[in-house]
Amino acid sequence: MELAKKVISKELALFEVHFREAMKSRVALLDRIMQYIVRRKGKQLRPMFVLLSAKLGGDINDSSYRAASLVELLHTATLVHDDVVDEAGERRGFFSINALWKNKIAVLVGDYLLSKGLLLSLDNKDHRVLQLLSTAVRLMSEGELLQLEKSRKLNLDESIYYEIIGGKTASLLASSCAAGASTTFDNDDAIEKMRLFGEKVGMAFQIKDDLFDYSSEAIGKPTGNDIKEKKLTLPLIYTLNNCDAALRKKIIYIIKNQNTQKDKVDFVLGAVENFGGITYATTKMFAFRDEALDILHSFPPSEVREALEELVRYTTDRKY
Repeated sequence: MELAKKVISKELALFEVHFREAMKSRVALLDRIMQYIVRRKGKQLRPMFVLLSAKLGGDINDSSYRAASLVELLHTATLVHDDVVDEAGERRGFFSINALWKNKIAVLVGDYLLSKGLLLSLDNKDHRVLQLLSTAVRLMSEGELLQLEKSRKLNLDESIYYEIIGGKTASLLASSCAAGASTTFDNDDAIEKMRLFGEKVGMAFQIKDDLFDYSSEAIGKPTGNDIKEKKLTLPLIYTLNNCDAALRKKIIYIIKNQNTQKDKVDFVLGAVENFGGITYATTKMFAFRDEALDILHSFPPSEVREALEELVRYTTDRKY
């Protein structure tokens, strides 16, 4: 991500100021939690996509910074709520908000972040940005609920899987790119192109996350975690749809009833590898990446375009 950081180094520094300002609260407890969140922020991929998408169309402006702040506020809100839903005690190697301040406060913190983001756009009349990102929040919720509904039956075809990740992961990155572009581009076609670009990147990003579950590298979460949580990811879906009936029955039984037993989980991991699930998912991931790059290459060559290409390749080449 070195080129991306170089191309928007000044803008990222200014974004930090905007984001910290957007998170301020007059309630001492909230302010303390906000400071905890800021100090433990992630790689900030989404704000980088917002700012680079904006810079592709022209000079980054106040509306671009507000769009990046809104994206990060919404993303952080969903992570706080996800940790409550998943009963997760850690986030990025640190205690989660619900682990330190309990569920009730964590839910309210997520609500606060969401409202701060919405007001940031409303108060500044950034209606296009607000519309794009509100749509993403709806799609994310629908994607998560669809996953819960389908995972109970453990009967999922590939098209439903793409619908799930298109909502829960790709929609926010798609809206991030479109929101950034809407602050500098003056035509809807370019904004829609950037939305589709972000969607393809988001699909590749989620498949990469799925693949981490089958890796022995130090990636920040235990190998086999998705199986323990009964999540149907692309490598597993491919295996279930292509193995013989006896093995399919055995895998489903393990996921439903023995998903906490390490040897049983290891059996499923081995079956997925042996039946080509990992290879298949990797091929699909690169196909989405290449579709994103094709869209990006429809814009004139520039350092900003190169930086966006670097970010795209980072999503599929990252080690964690």
